[in-house]
Amino acid sequence: MLLGLQVALGDLASLGIGMLLVVVVVVGVGILGTVLLGRLVGVGRHLTLLIACGFSICGAAAVAAAAGVTDPDDEREEDTVTAVALVVLCGSLMIALVPAAAALMGLDGETAGLWAGASIHEVAQVVAAGGAIGGGAALTVAVIVKLARVLMLAPVMAVMSMQQRRHGAKDGKQPPLVPLFVVGFLVMVLVRSFVPLPEPVLEAGSLLQTLLLAAAMFALGTGVRISLLKQVGPRPFLLAALSTVLVASVALGGVLLVA
Repeated sequence: MLLGLQVALGDLASLGIGMLLVVVVVVGVGILGTVLLGRLVGVGRHLTLLIACGFSICGAAAVAAAAGVTDPDDEREEDTVTAVALVVLCGSLMIALVPAAAALMGLDGETAGLWAGASIHEVAQVVAAGGAIGGGAALTVAVIVKLARVLMLAPVMAVMSMQQRRHGAKDGKQPPLVPLFVVGFLVMVLVRSFVPLPEPVLEAGSLLQTLLLAAAMFALGTGVRISLLKQVGPRPFLLAALSTVLVASVALGGVLLVA
């Protein structure tokens, strides 16, 4: 929910309709393409879906949100831990790879920043890559584009929740039409966009959001042993690499079209 305090609709509007459409395409193609790739390489449906959301939207936060919709009782917690680990690994590699690739292709700072924001998994990883590209305008547009992808968390989770309702639950209970955390996220976006919040409040919200996500990830880690992670085999790692390439390629193509 608190992640919504980072998203101001006015900032997103400054990107223009073309770049916003690129963000929608990156998320849509990233999720659907990763799901298809997961079938091809033989990764389980649930883990594939978590990887698809994490790599296409906003990293560990999207993995946790998707797990909250698809596995509310934490029966497949090891899938969540695996997806988070893969997001951290691949996203961290992208911090160095995107600036280096942008330099090799001769992209200017702003275009490279757009690409970083549209392709790298975590907000913090985008900030690091934007700084490596050169800071300034590159960092600003990278973060704004990334936050546009974060906003896609709400509609994607709503669609996933409706899919879960359609298939039903094992105990006969239906999940909510729209998860409460999605409602809270959207409320926070509206507050950030239309209420003049002082900077200390925004900083406190960002710190609390980071602490809560860190606590959730720590709790997940205490529930899964390394031996269980070793049992997943190489296929999820292959899927993570392919998903990263897919998202980065779609993002680059879109950015070059609209930049």
